[in-house]
Parts: sequence; structure tokens; C-alpha cells
Amino acid sequence: MRSEFEVAFNEITELRSLPREVVLEALETALVSAYRRDAAASAAQRVEVTIDPNTGRARIFVEKEVVEDVMNPNTEVTLEKARYYDPEAQLGDMVMVQVEGTTKKFGRIAAQTAKQVILQKIREAERNSLYDEFVEREGDLVTGTVQSVNPNAITLSLGRAEATMPRNQQIPGERYKPYDKARVYMVEVKRTNRGPQIIVSRSHRNMLRRLLEYEVPEIFNGQVEIKNIAREAGYRSKVAVAALQEGIDPVGACVGMRGIRIQNIVKELHDEKIDVIEWSPNQEEFIAKALSPARVNGVYLEDDPDAGRTAVVIVPDDQLSLAIGREGQNARLAAKLTGWRIDIKSVTEAVYEALNRPNSLELAEAQRQFPEMTEEVRRIMEKKAAGRTVMPEEYALLGRFADFVERRALARRDAARQARVAEINAVKATLPQGMFQLPITALDLPDEIIEALQPLENVGEIMWRFLLDENRLRQMLTGLPDDALAQVQAALDRVVLPEEAPAEAAAPTTEEVAAELPPTLDMPEAAQAIAGELDDEAVAAAFADDNLEIEPLVAKPRVAAAAPRSFTPVAAPAAVEPLDDEDEDEEFPAAGGKKKDKKKKKDRSQRRQLIYDEDRGQVVAKRRRKGSRIRGEWDDLDE
Repeated sequence: MRSEFEVAFNEITELRSLPREVVLEALETALVSAYRRDAAASAAQRVEVTIDPNTGRARIFVEKEVVEDVMNPNTEVTLEKARYYDPEAQLGDMVMVQVEGTTKKFGRIAAQTAKQVILQKIREAERNSLYDEFVEREGDLVTGTVQSVNPNAITLSLGRAEATMPRNQQIPGERYKPYDKARVYMVEVKRTNRGPQIIVSRSHRNMLRRLLEYEVPEIFNGQVEIKNIAREAGYRSKVAVAALQEGIDPVGACVGMRGIRIQNIVKELHDEKIDVIEWSPNQEEFIAKALSPARVNGVYLEDDPDAGRTAVVIVPDDQLSLAIGREGQNARLAAKLTGWRIDIKSVTEAVYEALNRPNSLELAEAQRQFPEMTEEVRRIMEKKAAGRTVMPEEYALLGRFADFVERRALARRDAARQARVAEINAVKATLPQGMFQLPITALDLPDEIIEALQPLENVGEIMWRFLLDENRLRQMLTGLPDDALAQVQAALDRVVLPEEAPAEAAAPTTEEVAAELPPTLDMPEAAQAIAGELDDEAVAAAFADDNLEIEPLVAKPRVAAAAPRSFTPVAAPAAVEPLDDEDEDEEFPAAGGKKKDKKKKKDRSQRRQLIYDEDRGQVVAKRRRKGSRIRGEWDDLDE
């Protein structure tokens, strides 16, 4: 038959969903606190408790000093009793002795203290258990029950914990009432003193990603990859997918037979329209598909390092409103999906700008190469301005003319941009090349900042803009918190710089320096060149095989370099030379409290000299000792 303790113990572990070891540790801690309170034991005295999980019997052991005569039984014990627990105990030793009577002698205050400690430890363990349970589900879909609804947020029950869905994470137009079931995306789990704080969302774009993974087996198995998602929750979304296995249609796999797969997702998202687009490495083709269902005549990409990436898209006149979408929604989603700023023009608008642009080199070139086509275009534009009907073949001619003009203008702007591109490439060469392969999603930044910087594609593009075009980053982060730029820089620091400072590089030994010298230069000549005893012609002759440009060995004054940005790669610091005693006297005051007058620092060249030692066969440095005050006198060798 099980004891009452074992029954109560098992009930607590099952009700709180806690491991037996955690509850047992809480009981032991409570008994230690109760004993200290009852016996007025100091924090320095060691107290240990062991509990039998089957019978519930507790044994308390207290550290006591072995003495001949016991004056304080709470801290002292006789040698005879001490040897019962430790046979090798001697007078003056500290021995762990069991307390007699255990918990039966505890008073009311001690029992109340034990109760409070048990409840506190169990609640703390329960909070940690809940956090560990839900933090593993962060970034996944969960189903909760609506508990309460208020204008600012909705509270959902996830079983053992509660989640909050703020207003900005809800789908516009959805209405909830208590006890409704809601499928949500777990955005973040924070550890707090009152348990885990769980933030969920239904408007997050990753919720659409998870729904596609659940509904489309090809995406879950890795045969189809989701490249990017642009979403305006409750209205419309665009998804770019690509096949990773030959013979699979990525769009067809996501839509499903008769659209059954995508319709399940549409119903889950409150009838949100979803466009599934096949991703293409050709940016012109990808942008044209992203503007679907509108047809596109031509896409002209302009990657300006300062103004950003802009795509000029020309569409037929009857497709202009469809390409832009209601309130610009289609063009806005296409820009988010592709990472390009999209400028949409109709064919007649592009032709009108080309014909009326003052001093247009493109128009002059068109008149020179295709005079008949240019005159025909002018006639068609006059016909359209008069309100007469324009035939489809005439629209086709306007489209060809607009394509010619746009491509010539794009080529001319690219040629004028070469100097700026060369400057940017020079800066990029100084940055770690691995940063240009690191995606922006690798930065530890909020989702809204990641989405705003998505057009830059990689971390390297952000780094060189910090150096040359910081205003461009500010423009991209417009509308975000004021410290968004500081958060980006801090994220770059965490990616580029190691968390712990690397150990200082050891100064190379003279043997290593000698090994790196050119083979055509023997050691005596190298030592003389380093010491400055050879003239420029002798040094040039010694390095003749290396085709090096020799500059005069003149000491240059030290100039304080500008502090680089925190993410700029920094070379390993050089070994710091030890300070002489005289330098130390200049920095610290004397024992009497009066600071000594500052002495003029000596030139390092007067304290150290590199010479070639014939006995050792290597270059060594001589340093003047503090004890010697005679100028020109050099003591022991200091390698």
C-alpha cells in the first residue's frame, strides 16, 4: 500500500506536468529553509536534506564542529558522536551530522516558510517547463480557443498557457467571439516572471508559408521551394515557387487538382486571394510574371548603386489598370516579391515621353536609323490624340518603338554610371567576400526590417552602403522605428565580429622574419638594411630580383587613423612594447601624492636598435636599460 506522501507526490507531478526530480528538489529546498528559520542557522552553515520518495521520510544533515565540550548543540558536536558519521573525524574538524527529530520539532513559522518555498519552487519550475514546451513550437502553427476579445488584442487559450494576438497581427475583416477555434502562427515566445508571454499572428507572411507546407506535400518534402512571399493579409498574396526536382510543375503542385489545395488555404485565410508564380533566375522574366494577370510588353532593369534597383515596365494600354491593381496593390506586391522598384507605363505614355523629351539622343538615333518608323509613330500618336481608332498592328508598332527608345536610354545611363560602379567595387574589395554570399535573413533583426532590406539581397550590400550611401539605407527604413538603423549596425557587428576578442597575435620571432626574407638577400645585408646602415641604391640592388619599388627609409610621423566602423575588418593588433620605468613615472604620481613633472618622451629609435649579431647569426634588438644614463651605451641583447 502506498503512503500518503507518495500519493500526494505523484498527484503534484501529474497535475503540474513536472518531472519527479524537480518536485523532489523543491521539497528538499523547502526543508532546508524551514530548518534555517527554526534553528536560526547562518547562511555559512552547510545544511543538506535527503527525502525518500517512497516513504516521504526526510533526513536533515547539518555541518558541525567537533569539540570536547558542546556549548551550542546547533553548531557543535562531541568527538564520539561525530565518529559515528565519520570514523576518521578529529577535534576541530567539520562533520555533517543528522538532526534528531527531523521535521516534527518545527514550529508554525518554520512550517509556513516550508510551504511558501515549496509553492514558489513549483511555480517557478512550472513556468520554466511551459517556456521550454512552447519555445520549441515558435515559428509553427497552433490551434487555440478564443477566451476574450477587446479592441487591442485577442486572448487565446493554448491549453496550459495563454497567447495574445495583437490588433496589428489580425486579418482585417475577421471577427471573433469567445470559444471560437482559431489557427494561428506563433511569432515569439518571451520568458517573463509570470510565465511565458506568447505572441501569435494570423497576418504574418510565414503563416501562409506554413499552410503551404501542410497542404502541399511537394513543399514539405523539399521537391518544391518557396522563394519569397509578399502578403497583404486579408486581401491578396503572391508566392514565388521553384522546382528543385526535374519533372515537377511548381505552380501546379501548389494549386492542386482543380485548385483543391489552394482553395483550402484561401478558406483558412478569410478568402484571401493568392497568386502562385514560378520563380525565374531571369529578373526580367520574373518581374513580368509577378505582375500577372496583366500582360507585359517589356521590362527594363536599371541597377543604380545610389537610387536602387528600378524596373521600368511597359504594358499595353488596356492592361495598365490591371497591372497597377486596386489602389496599386498588384504593383506593390510585385515589388515586394521581386525586390525591385517597379515603374509601370503604358505604351502610348512611353512613346509620348520619347517624342517630347527635349534634346533626346535616343529620338535622334531613331530618326537616323528608322526615319520611316519614326514618322509613322508620329502619325499614329496624332491619330490617337484626335480620338480616332488605333488598330492593333499600330499598337504593335508603338511597342517596338518604345522598346528601342528605352533600351538605348538604359544603355546610355549604364555607360555614365561606370565611374560610380568602379568606386563601389573598390570599397567592396575591402569587405569580407563571404558577406556577399550571406542572405539578409541571417541577420538577427525584426521581420519588418528584414522585409524593408530585402531588395539588397545579401549582407555585403548593406555593409558597403553604410560606408558610401547611408542615406539610401535611411530611405529604405522609412516608417520603421527610429533606432532601426542602429539595430542593423548592431546585427552586422554580431555577424562580422567574434563575440570574444581574439588572442593577440604573437610577435614573429627573428627566425620567422629571417625565413620570410628573399633568398637573394643574405642575413648580414638584411640586418644592415633593417638598421638603416645601407643607402637606397644598396637596398635596391639587394632586392633586384623581386622588382620592388624602394622608397627612402625615412621615419614617418605617426598619424591618428580615423576610427573604422565596427563591422569593418580590423587587422590583428601588433604586440605592445613594454614601457620603461621612466614612462611609468610620467603616468602615475609619486607615493607622497604629488604628481611628478612630465618628462619629454624619448624617441623609440634612441632606446632600441636593430643589429645583426654574428655569434647568433640573426637579427636582434638592443635596448637601453634604466640603470644606464650614458647616451649611446647599449646593454644586453633583447630579442
